[in-house]
Amino acid sequence: MSLKNNYLISFVIGTRPEAIKMAPLILEFRKSERFKINIILSGQHDEMIQPIMNFFKLKEDVNFKVLGKCNSLENTTSLILNELSEFFDQSIPDLVFVQGDTITAFAGALSAFFKKIPIAHVEAGLRTESIFSPFPEEANRRMISQLASLHFSPTQLASENLLKNGIKKNIFVSGNTVVDALNLVSERKNKFNIEGIDIFNEVFILATVHRRENWGEPLKNIAQAILNVVKKNDGIKVILPMHRNPLVREPLIEKLDNNEDILLIDPLPYFEFILTLKNASIVLTDSGGIQEEAHTLGKPILILRDCTERPEVIFDGNALLVGTDSKKIELELNNLIKVSRETKELKKNLNTFGRGDSSKLIFKETLNFLNNKY
Repeated sequence: MSLKNNYLISFVIGTRPEAIKMAPLILEFRKSERFKINIILSGQHDEMIQPIMNFFKLKEDVNFKVLGKCNSLENTTSLILNELSEFFDQSIPDLVFVQGDTITAFAGALSAFFKKIPIAHVEAGLRTESIFSPFPEEANRRMISQLASLHFSPTQLASENLLKNGIKKNIFVSGNTVVDALNLVSERKNKFNIEGIDIFNEVFILATVHRRENWGEPLKNIAQAILNVVKKNDGIKVILPMHRNPLVREPLIEKLDNNEDILLIDPLPYFEFILTLKNASIVLTDSGGIQEEAHTLGKPILILRDCTERPEVIFDGNALLVGTDSKKIELELNNLIKVSRETKELKKNLNTFGRGDSSKLIFKETLNFLNNKY
């Protein structure tokens, strides 16, 4: 069989987590002369994504800058679809990579499908089985699975979810590229400071909250719980990097800004965030990606959601679902604080999401797929 000499691969990226998880994969493909790549940014998280690109020394080929042009999920999806359609008309790739379950990932997969371009889905098979939680991510990832030709699942459980959904071919348990990214970060040794705390010598909780389903009253409940816990526990501080969305920032500032033990800060660059995460005693989050990172680093996690598409963190005993009920959050956070005064980490070096070689496996299976196709 005569093999094609070079393949053109498009990586469609919209948000900060997508950039973090795609970066090691892009770097792996760049090592090979068999691949030419282009990086397509939708601009869904434009300000937050550029520091990630800079950190990994990546440069996009195009940026649609949809942030600020759209005020609804429908408009954002439509704009990304239109922009991708024009881009693919100029240069048809042999394969399109999408990651996760964002609007950008869904629009990227749908646009490639319309052009009959094969799709590779990284982090395939995550499910909560609740179509509106998280919203719209659960629906996005289900639809991407129906369109993709290659499915790279982070865990065995995720791959089994695909089988239950009728996906029968080209499912690979690759681990999660977030671990690859963590390994790249760990190679850096420099330190940094956050005003008001010594993260290397003080006990603190790292909190993040941003999900759409937590906007409004749930966010106020979370903030109240954090405030009550800090007031009750002397010597405990909370670092809370705030999402740039005013629907997230304003309620947090209103409730928490006047307490000197609660540090409300802007989003941290990736290296600084991981360093902060490594030194945290407890993690409080509604983020899926941070569940993976914190779990890999052996941190106890309270998940500010009613369900999670990453149940492995619960099965391994490192996390609890606490939802957004302030009393439940307070109870479990106070319990964890008691434990953390004795031991800073529950478990170390957890390999639930892989050992940091996911990009190599994805590269290998992608090359096999394309060689067999062409």
